[in-house]
Amino acid sequence: MMRKLGGLLNRNPYLLSLLLLLLMIVINRALQDNLFEIGPLNGNLRVFTPAILLAVGQTFVIIAGGVDLSVGSILSMTNAILATQITQDATPDRVVFALLLAFGAGLLAGALNGLGVTLLRLQPIVTTYATSFIFAGVALYILPEPGGRLPREMTTFWRNPLEVTPEFQIPMSIFVFILLILFWIVLSNTRYRQNLFATGSKIEAAYATGVRVNRVKFTTYLLSATFATLAALALTLGTGTGNPRAGDQMTLPSVVAVVLGGTRLSGGQGNIIGSIIGAVILGIIGNIISFANIDSWVRPLVDALIIIAALAIPGIITLARRLLR
Repeated sequence: MMRKLGGLLNRNPYLLSLLLLLLMIVINRALQDNLFEIGPLNGNLRVFTPAILLAVGQTFVIIAGGVDLSVGSILSMTNAILATQITQDATPDRVVFALLLAFGAGLLAGALNGLGVTLLRLQPIVTTYATSFIFAGVALYILPEPGGRLPREMTTFWRNPLEVTPEFQIPMSIFVFILLILFWIVLSNTRYRQNLFATGSKIEAAYATGVRVNRVKFTTYLLSATFATLAALALTLGTGTGNPRAGDQMTLPSVVAVVLGGTRLSGGQGNIIGSIIGAVILGIIGNIISFANIDSWVRPLVDALIIIAALAIPGIITLARRLLR
């Protein structure tokens, strides 16, 4: 029985996170009576979406054995670009140009990270920590202080749920989550997924089997930056404005969400479904802290404890197995 349970958890490492999510929802519901009404539900999911997108991008890097500490700064930079380039009187052509500029800047940022790790062979944590200051500086250069205002039509489209009937409305964020899951399902049936997990599991064995490890690692940073730009777009549409420090406090939670979703920090295991669940859990924990009037310093403490637990649990399990033999 225990062996079957262990095998199930190995195949679906996010199952424990799903149980934790249900527990957090029950607690949040006890503190917030209208949690499942369309207004609060739509608002919560809209606020969670940027963090979810950051976590999804971070997942690819961590599965490949790296980490991206620049995602928050990339979000800030591309948020600043969008807020300054899309004005209230922006034409459709101007909006398209702003989107291309933001995603182009995001891809350049991801390429810089990828080249530092693969070409210069620098440690991922050092490379992305250093580049985060570059991207943060660019964000401040573009937008020295919070400002900008998007056209009302764009923000209204994102903020308001899709009305199927007067009684049945669907938050726009739900469509984003569905697309993310479909993206992972399609990716799971490609050779890239196999190469990604092989790179994170045993890099020497991956080299021996012909996997282009450096190319795989490089693409993970491109994916991470792309999802950081998508997160910036979701944040910009949600707030209707820009903030050059919008992502300052979002990098560590992106790592925590990935770990909470069952992805190993050492690489070789994980999926974006678990990361989505992990990001939602962190969002609900924030709600609980707010509604329970708990001091705000508890949130970073919870994040730190989750990472410590993620690092310690594999060793504890190994020790327990040795003692039981």
